[in-house]
Amino acid sequence: MLSLAVAMALGATTTAWAGEFMTHHVRDAVRQGAAKQVGDLPANQLMSLDVVLPVSDQAGLDRFVASVTDPSSISYRDYLTPAQFTVVYGPTQHDYDAVVKYLVRNGFTVTGGSRDGMDVQIVGPVSAVESAFNVKMHTYQHPTENRVFYSPDREPSTSLAMPLWHVSGLNNYSIPHPMLVKKSDYAREHGISPDAVVSHATTGSGPSGSFLGSDMRAAYYGGTALTGAGQNLGLFEFVGTDLADLATYYKNVGQTNNVPVTLLSTDGTSTACVDSRAGGSCDDTEQTLDMTQALGMAPGLASLTVYVGSTDTAILSSMTTHSPLPTTIGCSWGWTPADPSTLNPYWEKMAAQGQSFFVASGDSSTWSKRNEAWPADAAYVIGVGGTDLTTASAGGAWASETAWVDSGGGISPDKIAIPSWQAASGVINSSNKGSTTYRNGPDVSANANFTFYVCADQTTCTANDYGGTSFAAPMWAAFAALANQQSTASGGATVGFFDPAIYAQNESGGKLTSAYTTDFHDITSGKSGTYSAVTGFDLVTGWGSPKPALISALIP
Repeated sequence: MLSLAVAMALGATTTAWAGEFMTHHVRDAVRQGAAKQVGDLPANQLMSLDVVLPVSDQAGLDRFVASVTDPSSISYRDYLTPAQFTVVYGPTQHDYDAVVKYLVRNGFTVTGGSRDGMDVQIVGPVSAVESAFNVKMHTYQHPTENRVFYSPDREPSTSLAMPLWHVSGLNNYSIPHPMLVKKSDYAREHGISPDAVVSHATTGSGPSGSFLGSDMRAAYYGGTALTGAGQNLGLFEFVGTDLADLATYYKNVGQTNNVPVTLLSTDGTSTACVDSRAGGSCDDTEQTLDMTQALGMAPGLASLTVYVGSTDTAILSSMTTHSPLPTTIGCSWGWTPADPSTLNPYWEKMAAQGQSFFVASGDSSTWSKRNEAWPADAAYVIGVGGTDLTTASAGGAWASETAWVDSGGGISPDKIAIPSWQAASGVINSSNKGSTTYRNGPDVSANANFTFYVCADQTTCTANDYGGTSFAAPMWAAFAALANQQSTASGGATVGFFDPAIYAQNESGGKLTSAYTTDFHDITSGKSGTYSAVTGFDLVTGWGSPKPALISALIP
């Protein structure tokens, strides 16, 4: 029998032109002629793509997500399982099979994907790509980077009697990058000495006073009862890792990791990462620090799964269908999509299934077209900015916090509409200088200064050398796991996409509530680029960093 939430979700299907894709694939630089064509991709060159089918009822899904994340709704947190989502919103078996047959008939080999994941992963020669999608695959000189990229010359289409959503992998105009910064690089860029970057002595329990993941737990949670027990956390990664680096970290700091870690390839991408010093060319700094920050905050997780893939849709398809389902997820990567709506079906699916997706807001200060915000400015993700934290002692409690000078934030460069919870009276004001038209970010924040202990690349570990909002996102993902543990222990649901809840809790009738100061450290000093940290919500630190009381506040 379907739950009340599933019954409410039923509605009319979305209509679109047969044979068309519902998202854009051609970059402005190609369409407007800013990128000079320099050649063609060889007809026999193999390409790996991910074809995504649309949800069957977009309007119904929008209504359901709005209801299931609204604290005032009778359907609040009455989530769907992945199987239920497929029944109500996923592609029909008939449509999915038709897409598979079309792709095979056009010369592709199906390598992965699923109806539940709404995607078909394929490999085939460029000649098959051009035939199946009615495009020509050219190479172009990148307008802002010293490299050549490939792209279709026009928007793809098919001869199918149905629309499709997207094809991932048709261009490599934007190469995903991790949201971390090395102190020496920051100093060189700003013309200062590396010693002048961190303005205070660190107060961590790691080597040279650096912060460990366990120090973040002590500062932001401070208790012992909650460890993330029974919870499954996921990390979104475009590159694999070497678990020897994780082992080195724990050995060096005299701690033990008891959480099983799984490296999962979502599309055949290697989960290994061998540094150049060992004959490879891979850097697993980001991937290892993501693990140490998540495991430090929630040391009793049931599992930590590192989802590795070459396309964003393949990774998210797996994250929304994998068993056990990761109910809280950290993403510390940024990239620029051809169409910022590309991942909307997966963001909404996560919200519908009770999954929290935390994204680093960036390390280059104020968002702009040249300093992209995506995916941190997507409507249904929780954007995480950066702060500069001081603790009372090594492994001690929170003492003070100010805005991190490079915390990414601002007004959506992708012109993503302001969500209803952010448009509530009082959230955007003359003090924080936010937009009443477009999405503002970040939503929350945590320590991101150059104050961490990091092990990577099978070489010497570093102290107080790396920083970035990439540290803060997995921290928050693990903090949410603590809340999920407390909620599910009493028969409750996971906290899921909680932006609507915290905005409503923190601001009421145009005024900050008493709950806000109980649940959050309000960061009111410091600035990053155009914006300053101010009382309440701001475009540098969002609502601020978490206090232990937020865990109970997230549970209805």
